[in-house]
Amino acid sequence: MQKIKSLMTRQGPKSPQESMNDLSPVENVRIPSKEELREMREQPIDPQAEQEIINSIDEVYFSNDSFDVVNYELEKLPTVLNLEEIEEYRDKLKKQQAAVSKKVADLILEKQPSYVKELERVTSLQTNLQLAAVICTNARRQLSFAKEGFTQASLGLLANQKKRQLLTGLLKSLRTIKTLQRTDVRLSELLEEEDYPGAIQLCLECQKAASTFKHYSCISELNSKLQDTLEQIEEQLDVALSKTCKHFDVGHYTKVQQAYTLLGKTQTAMDQLHMHFTQAIHNTVFQVVLGYVELCAGNADTKFQKLQYKDLCTHITPDSYIPCLSDLCKALWEVMLSYHRTMEWHDEHDNEEVIPASDGTDEPNFDRSYVKKKLEHGLSRIWQDVQLKVKAYLLGTDMSNFKYDDFIFVLDIINRLMQVGEEFCGSKSEVLQESIKRQSVNYFKNYHRIRLEELRMFLENETWELCPVKSNFSITQLHYESDELEKSAYQEYDSDSDVPEELKRDYVDEQTGDMPVKSVSRDTLRSRKKSDYSLNKVNAPILTNTTLNVIRLVGKYMQMMNILKPIAFDVIHCMSQLFDYYLYAVYTFFGRNDMYESSGLGLISSRLRTTLNRIQESLIDVEAGSENTSVHIAPDERKEKVPSPHLSHMVVLTASGSLYGLAERVVATESLVFLAEQFEFLQPHLDTIMPAAKKPFLQQFYSQTVSTASELRKPIYWIVAAKAIDYEQMLLLMAGVKWDIKEIMSQHNVYVDVLLKEFEQFSKRLGDISKQVRIPLPVSNVLWEHCIRLANRTLVEGYANVKKCSNEGRALMQLDFQQFLMKLEKLTDIRPIPDKEFVETYIKAYYLTENDMEQFIKNHREYSTKQLTNLVNVCLGSHINKKARQKLLAAIDDIDRPKR
Repeated sequence: MQKIKSLMTRQGPKSPQESMNDLSPVENVRIPSKEELREMREQPIDPQAEQEIINSIDEVYFSNDSFDVVNYELEKLPTVLNLEEIEEYRDKLKKQQAAVSKKVADLILEKQPSYVKELERVTSLQTNLQLAAVICTNARRQLSFAKEGFTQASLGLLANQKKRQLLTGLLKSLRTIKTLQRTDVRLSELLEEEDYPGAIQLCLECQKAASTFKHYSCISELNSKLQDTLEQIEEQLDVALSKTCKHFDVGHYTKVQQAYTLLGKTQTAMDQLHMHFTQAIHNTVFQVVLGYVELCAGNADTKFQKLQYKDLCTHITPDSYIPCLSDLCKALWEVMLSYHRTMEWHDEHDNEEVIPASDGTDEPNFDRSYVKKKLEHGLSRIWQDVQLKVKAYLLGTDMSNFKYDDFIFVLDIINRLMQVGEEFCGSKSEVLQESIKRQSVNYFKNYHRIRLEELRMFLENETWELCPVKSNFSITQLHYESDELEKSAYQEYDSDSDVPEELKRDYVDEQTGDMPVKSVSRDTLRSRKKSDYSLNKVNAPILTNTTLNVIRLVGKYMQMMNILKPIAFDVIHCMSQLFDYYLYAVYTFFGRNDMYESSGLGLISSRLRTTLNRIQESLIDVEAGSENTSVHIAPDERKEKVPSPHLSHMVVLTASGSLYGLAERVVATESLVFLAEQFEFLQPHLDTIMPAAKKPFLQQFYSQTVSTASELRKPIYWIVAAKAIDYEQMLLLMAGVKWDIKEIMSQHNVYVDVLLKEFEQFSKRLGDISKQVRIPLPVSNVLWEHCIRLANRTLVEGYANVKKCSNEGRALMQLDFQQFLMKLEKLTDIRPIPDKEFVETYIKAYYLTENDMEQFIKNHREYSTKQLTNLVNVCLGSHINKKARQKLLAAIDDIDRPKR
């Protein structure tokens, strides 16, 4: 009954048959039939009421299976029986039985499908058990037959077959082990062939095979040996990787990268590669420099090998400096080229399918961006290393005493190397620029100091004779790097090809080895055919060999500026000093004279005087010959200065026959003007090179110095004009003339004819000299202007010396002057005649009244005190009183006082 209650409560999976079997014998009696079950199902009963009836059953009915229901109920009967109560109690029990029966019937019907299914499983199991029994029976029968039918020999045969199979497997394993043990030979062959991927692949396959046979004791040792071999391969692979730094080979590098990919160490390879490039740069430069140092040392001393690279560079000799630098740059270029090709290789193979790594990692996870960034970052690192190595070499030697061409070659090499750096990684090469700038400034100061001394020697040995050049010669025709092309600038015709050789043979500078040009002697020029040189051509430039040397130096300086722009200002400043020194020399040789101020002609402008003073203060060592120079000027400051040049004793400026060295003066002055024109031609180019902050210096140089070259004509040619005509004789002749005459004269005085004769003689001598040296029109004009001005002023001075003069005498003065002008205009083309008004105004002043004279004195300060005083004392004495004269003399004294 307990099971029934439990079943009703849990509604378990038991079949109706099982449920029936679980009932006790007594309970089984009252199991309702199918009809009763159907009737009970058909009777509608409230589930809640039914459950209440079931719950009202005594717990004892559900206690255990041995419970005696009849006895239990009989014991419950009271001692006094009442039929109605018993029937009522009986009906209660029937209801309880009916409710339980109905519940049981519902559960049975609910589990009916499960029961059927389970019954089918039992039937199938029974069938399988029967089949198994048949198989076992047959097997036992066959086993018994085999036991009875086989002999002992047959069983032995089977055992041997099994043993054979085992031995065959063992033989295969032994052959594999033998192959593994012979792997070293094949690995060595692959490594000799530089087939690193094949060697690594073989080694990895052997390791995999060795792990399969690791149960053999010999294989454990082999596995360890293979690991050592793999490490050795990695070491050789690292050496192979380092070889690509100097001589990149696509096939070789491809094998190396494939090998590293098999090892799964591509990123490690990148790190190692950059380390090898750094080491390759150091080893390359050290070996190159060491080779030259040991070669020049000429012995087997190995002390140089122990030096640091920076110290080793200091042992390079000047003779081996350039070859070593060239080889050094070539070697470094090879390293950079290898790196560039390495980057190209990675760019080309970036999209290729990669080989799986040995450690099983997924190779596409390999960080390609790491390699790319590493290579790009390495560009600047490698170029920085290259710069530092070249910098140490550049600064290891003092190049200040190098020949010009050698130093230019060094600059050219470094410039080309910097261009390589620009293309290599876009670098501006600040390290190299700063290094070469230091050396350039040091070299150029020394070079320029030597050039200035050389220029002084040229000037002091210059005879100021013409250097024959083509009529269209200019600075652009001097090719500074080719002597053969430069020769063509000297000659007008091929027949005179020997002239440049003469021009270039003089002396060889001991410090530079340069061979300057030499002047052609005057006799040599005269012996030439006139048509050969055409020295008097209208447009033929007038220049000397010294001028040509300066132009050549300017070209060299320009070349240096183009190669190394950072020192452009220093070069241009030194170039300006070449012009300054040339200008100063021409002035001191031909134009310095203490009579300029007294002449009253304003021969030297304030600008020219300022320029000459500046040159003297900044460039000229005025105390070069003094014993106590160190007291006044510091040694470093004196290094920047040059002693004032001295005119060659071969140049004679005092001979009247040569018009006091007019030919030399023309050549000197006009060569300076020509040089100024060449500098003017260079100004736009210099302006583009000059740093913006320094351009005011260039502008001032041109406006204050170059433009003043032509102004030297006045003081230089004035000296000739002052001596070419005998002005003193004029004064003496004028002093002998009687000016206080009473009659108007129709004939001019003799001094006029003498003066005109002097001018005719001057014109003739000027023509003679022009046969030697072309006298440009500006020069001729300046000479004539000076002579006429001096003559006119001499006339005024002569008139101012007159003690007595009448109106007729003053008219005679006008007659004389008009005669002079008339004849003079036939000798010269200068119009108007200079200082014509100076004479005429002075003569006409005789007729002025007292008031007009006072105003005249104030307005005409160009006349001297003596000349004005003479006007008052002599010319006006006839028609003014003494008081008026004193007043005018006082006015003259007031005007003159500030000059004192």
